[in-house]
Amino acid sequence: MLQSFWQEFLTSIKDKKKKSPIYYSILRDVQPIEIKEDLVTLSCTSLGAKKYLEKKREDIEGHLTFFARKKTRVEFTIVTTPIESDGPLLSFEPSKEDIFRKAGLRPNFTFENFAVSPTNQIAFAAAQSVGKTPGSSYNPLFFYGGVGFGKTHLAQAIAHIVLEDDATSGVLFCSGETFMNELIEAIRGKTTPKFRRRYRSLKLIVVDDIQFIAGKQTVQEEFFHTFNSIVSAGGQVVLTSDRPPHEIRKLEDRLRSRFSGGLIVDIQQPDFELRTAILLIKAQEKSIEIDIEVAKVIAETIVDTRSLEGTLMSLYARCAPDGSAIDLDLVEEFFHNRSSEKRRKISPQDIIKTVCSFYDIKQSQLKGDSRKSTIALARQVSMYLLRTELGLKLEEVAFLVKRKDHTTVIHAINKIQNLNMKNVVFREELTSITKAVSSST
Repeated sequence: MLQSFWQEFLTSIKDKKKKSPIYYSILRDVQPIEIKEDLVTLSCTSLGAKKYLEKKREDIEGHLTFFARKKTRVEFTIVTTPIESDGPLLSFEPSKEDIFRKAGLRPNFTFENFAVSPTNQIAFAAAQSVGKTPGSSYNPLFFYGGVGFGKTHLAQAIAHIVLEDDATSGVLFCSGETFMNELIEAIRGKTTPKFRRRYRSLKLIVVDDIQFIAGKQTVQEEFFHTFNSIVSAGGQVVLTSDRPPHEIRKLEDRLRSRFSGGLIVDIQQPDFELRTAILLIKAQEKSIEIDIEVAKVIAETIVDTRSLEGTLMSLYARCAPDGSAIDLDLVEEFFHNRSSEKRRKISPQDIIKTVCSFYDIKQSQLKGDSRKSTIALARQVSMYLLRTELGLKLEEVAFLVKRKDHTTVIHAINKIQNLNMKNVVFREELTSITKAVSSST
């Protein structure tokens, strides 16, 4: 009876309130609880609705009085328990995409989209094992390697498979910097207990670039306890870094010990075959048609895997307007133009001069036959940079450093790539030289 009375009342004022849709919309959500003599008690869905309608009290009472044909007063209240109904008004389940996004995951960083080769097959197998049975083996799982080697992709693939198995699992991917920033914000806002509940209750935590927390005492202290809480509760910890635990400077010994207590996997730089496969996968993801021979040419020129996708999209942007394909002619023109642009900024002489200055040797020594370790290393660095920075052909590089053939250049490039991956001190040297070359123009 109450409901029918209220619905009839709403119908009677509907036309009168067409100019005030907000008023009518809020009033429509109100439910009558009781009519006692001249008092009608109405329930509101929120405090905001109650305050809004209280301002309209006189108007509502006027309409009710006219409708009921007797003096009527209203009283508003808030009902916190839901009114019984035949079924749920709205059923909502988050999609997988929403779940993955909330966990900080990229949708395409899965095992299915990961290209496997001898340079990463051990890491791939370990990641699959942890994804299937988190917390039971390899805890923590520690990946290290250079930029663009696939560490983040594999780490996120583990999180994907755990959530696929159980969407309610507490899974989070974050960077070391994000962990630090959220901790600082929690301390500032006096919400540290909430921060700890969130992180320490996780079933799986994946921290990218964990080396970022080194040297930050409070952050390391908090992560130490987070690590212990998750592992002791049977959860899984996955970490990535640009170097192994024993090479992370200013990392507390107790964290170094924890990080070294599981499985440490070195992910090496993708070889030519893997770079080709990665490029083909990226093209398939973006529905871009590319011939395998064309992909090989690109992979041979682009050593940095993160630049592969950028190169692919640049080539696609050039041929998309007229619907033409990415062919060898387009690729050769693209690299020729890019090489010309870079040559206008950096010359081969700039690279050779900078390398000689860094290692304190003469150019005649670099181009000579000396096998002294410092001179040989400087020569190899020069060949590597001439190839990677300027995109010169192998024969051109060999000519510039007075080598007989291009096989010496290939050996030098492989040597520098391995050193850059495994030796942190050399990696910093190479970074310094590269920056010096860029600033020499």
